Amino acid sequence: MLSEDELALLEAIRESGSLSRAAVRLGKAPSTVSHAARQLEARFDALLFDRRRYRLQLTPAGQLLALEAARLMLDVSRLSRRVKQIAGGWEDRLWLVSDELLEFEIFTPVIRAFDALESGVALRITHEVLSGTWEALRDGRADLIIGATNEPPAIPKLRWFELGVMDWVFAVSPRHPLAKAQEPLQRETLAQHRSVVVADSSRSSEGRAYGLVGGQATLAVPSMQAKIMAQRQNLGVGWLPRHRVAGLLKRGELVEKAMADPREPNTLYVAWRGDHEGRALSWWLDQLRQPRLAKRLIKGLEITG
Repeated sequence: MLSEDELALLEAIRESGSLSRAAVRLGKAPSTVSHAARQLEARFDALLFDRRRYRLQLTPAGQLLALEAARLMLDVSRLSRRVKQIAGGWEDRLWLVSDELLEFEIFTPVIRAFDALESGVALRITHEVLSGTWEALRDGRADLIIGATNEPPAIPKLRWFELGVMDWVFAVSPRHPLAKAQEPLQRETLAQHRSVVVADSSRSSEGRAYGLVGGQATLAVPSMQAKIMAQRQNLGVGWLPRHRVAGLLKRGELVEKAMADPREPNTLYVAWRGDHEGRALSWWLDQLRQPRLAKRLIKGLEITG
């Protein structure tokens, strides 16, 4: 490992092209710089400086030493910052997993506020669907999950609180045969038409879907946004978040249908493991407990176009 003075010497010679200019840059006598250069060569038992030309240059070996030493110094500096970060109670990184129901756009101002703390914590934000959200926490692919549905499962040291309640509406395209069907719709009627579902991202089970009846055909799509689009395009029917599609219902781009078997509202949860609570996790939990943010996440972004 090179000292900071040795690294500075290599950089000064590489950029200035002469011992005298390097000496001025380093604030040292030319003889001192020349002696340090020869000591460095003796230390590595290699020719590091090409003295044959008008400009003093680094040899290929010197170039390699300068580049690798600079990289190592940067790594050491980063490691030092990370050590101080961890010692100060901050995590090295925080992995947030939200259920796909929640739009990333709503998280952006929260991320900016977190960045302003200058904690050094690296954020990773991904999403899962239905069972996959709880599974991510259980399997260590998440430090914090946001918007998980259904009751909290058995996970060691699990801690959680309710984010809020999401209301649903059964909606179809005005071009769909069910748009003019007699209400309330019965299970037998519904079974004759394809349902659009968001594919469960569980890796260890077949997953689950809401509002299906036995034998009903399905179209599985990757996101709630895709599900809404598919139902607008008359590719199937199903339950949609009421607030997200309020404008579409008002404009007649979707038609609400009364059901013989209404869907109960879903409670969405925030959850984490109690044995991994650092300052970054605590900060995010404080934000998610704020009623204004929780309401925005549950309500979501209304589709206007």
